[in-house]
Amino acid sequence: MNFKKINLVQTEDGHNYLWPYVLVTTLFFLWGFAHSILDVLNKHFQDTLGVSKTQSALVQAVVYGGYFLMALPAGQIIRRLGYRGGVLTGLLLYGIGSLLFIPGGQINSFPFFLFSLFVIGCGLTCLETAANPYVTVLGNRRDAERRINLSQSFNGLGWIVGPIVGGHFLFASQSGKSNISVPYAIIGILVICVAAIFTRVKLPEVDDSKEEDSVCHTSEKASSLWSHRNFVVGMIALFLYVAAQTGINSFFINYVTEFSHMDRAAAANLLGYGAMALFMLGRMGGSWIMSAVRAESVLLYCAIGATAAMATLLTGTGGLGIAAFMLCYLCESIMFPTIFALALRGVGAHTKQASSYLIMCIVGGAVAPVLMGLIADYCSMALAFAIPLICFVGIALYAMMLLKPSAHAE
Repeated sequence: MNFKKINLVQTEDGHNYLWPYVLVTTLFFLWGFAHSILDVLNKHFQDTLGVSKTQSALVQAVVYGGYFLMALPAGQIIRRLGYRGGVLTGLLLYGIGSLLFIPGGQINSFPFFLFSLFVIGCGLTCLETAANPYVTVLGNRRDAERRINLSQSFNGLGWIVGPIVGGHFLFASQSGKSNISVPYAIIGILVICVAAIFTRVKLPEVDDSKEEDSVCHTSEKASSLWSHRNFVVGMIALFLYVAAQTGINSFFINYVTEFSHMDRAAAANLLGYGAMALFMLGRMGGSWIMSAVRAESVLLYCAIGATAAMATLLTGTGGLGIAAFMLCYLCESIMFPTIFALALRGVGAHTKQASSYLIMCIVGGAVAPVLMGLIADYCSMALAFAIPLICFVGIALYAMMLLKPSAHAE
């Protein structure tokens, strides 16, 4: 029998992981929402608390800084308690951080909001450290890139909903008043309910040391994780991708309102309904395309397209700039899951440890927005997009490295 959809989550020895795959994939939506609503908070804090673009970039810095500080502890939690333990820890921290926005709305203190976001970031770290590698081992190893791209499609759905919900509560009020507590209270309650569901279910612990990879079969015998070049350079590529994505998201609304004369609410809706919708469709399409085209090739073409889009944004044009944004979101959609899966290819028993290090690289999201904010404050908003342009060039070089015949001999 050759049922493609079933085989995607079925191992060569006949184990079918459809139910745990579906359950864990729902988590991708939750952290997609958490990340994308940050892009609305940047502009909101600039307007309501009078902070500069550089200061507002601390919103991303504290969340992604949490990834750097929490990644190794999260890996230890998963090694001791399993994937389910990592998921539950992440959901609880995520829920607590979100509910802190209720008193935060009364205090209206920027440092307190940053602390709440840091707690959320620590929770997201546990979720991603557990869920990303978990879906790569829930089936045949050669379909890992397709599986994680499909799961990340639901992450893309969260990226659509975040700006729309955030824009509704923070920008759409006719009176000019906004209530930042409401969306976070809702998501906090939802996340705690999801955690309660996960306490009632069991996730099978997959023995990732038995993974098979016909291309990289000799690498599994390597004594050290650091002997896997695809992993080591993959860490750099993942850092660059998250830096680029976060920087672009952080200043999308600023760029659009400055160069196209769109208001904040319309720009937030464009980010949600337009850019993030293409982001989600790109991930779904990427999973399908990778059934026929090598993941490395897809990554290279997408990196080239995103680089061209960033070069266009440097011109500071309105309509053409919006078109460039749309192209970029379509191209960058497959990058995180593809780089993540390619970096884990062939690491075998090192999968959980490798995942912790890869999640640490998400700290790139703490760096790029601050650099872009400084450039925007002291030079121009358009010039700030040189930062993600450089990042996409680095990702293209990573894809080219993997496409070289020597890369498969490791």
